[in-house]
Amino acid sequence: MSTLLALDTATEACSVALLHDGKVLSHYEVIPRLHAQRLLPMIKTLLAEGGIALSAVDGIAFGRGPGAFTGVRIAIGVVQGLAFALDRPVLPVSNLAVLAQRALREHGAQQVASAIDARMDEVYWGCYRAEQGEMRLAGLEAVLPPEQASLPRDASGEWFGAGTGWGTFAPRIPVTVIGQEPAMLPHALDLLSLAQFAWARGEALPADQAQPVYLRDKVATPKAAP
Repeated sequence: MSTLLALDTATEACSVALLHDGKVLSHYEVIPRLHAQRLLPMIKTLLAEGGIALSAVDGIAFGRGPGAFTGVRIAIGVVQGLAFALDRPVLPVSNLAVLAQRALREHGAQQVASAIDARMDEVYWGCYRAEQGEMRLAGLEAVLPPEQASLPRDASGEWFGAGTGWGTFAPRIPVTVIGQEPAMLPHALDLLSLAQFAWARGEALPADQAQPVYLRDKVATPKAAP
């Protein structure tokens, strides 16, 4: 059985998870602005708990965004460093999908509208449906004003809202949900679940293809000319 390591730093949460010998271990902390200091020690601690060396890892999964620019870059940097050193493949996973997977795990939600506060009065938005235990994207992921968020054209049944976009913009999102978790953040435990499906399908990539997905073309607002 494959050994997979998963890590995520795309939001205020910093988390890592490990699959080894069919057992799953994870660490999760909400530590804004401390990801760079805590991520590698968390990985080291997790591997020690699993009783394995880093060299035993077969693949490394990571939250590829959307999320905070700095947070996503931290994950990319660490993943590429480890993957190149070990000559191991990587598994990029959408943070919106990870939110949906967490909503499935914690609330049993079969259809999830994931929303992450993107700042600049916008949300990162994606809708997902459960298929055999895996949250699959329905439509497209986008960054947009909350008023423009919508369910897929073929949407029916009940939907659940997950993520900080609901916490910030719920009154402005024109989508009806049966429940919501507005403080929910991505968890590496759920990232690992999605990575297992991708690994089984042979979707692992070479380390140099560990690229971020910001959705927004301009990740920083240029300063106005004096």
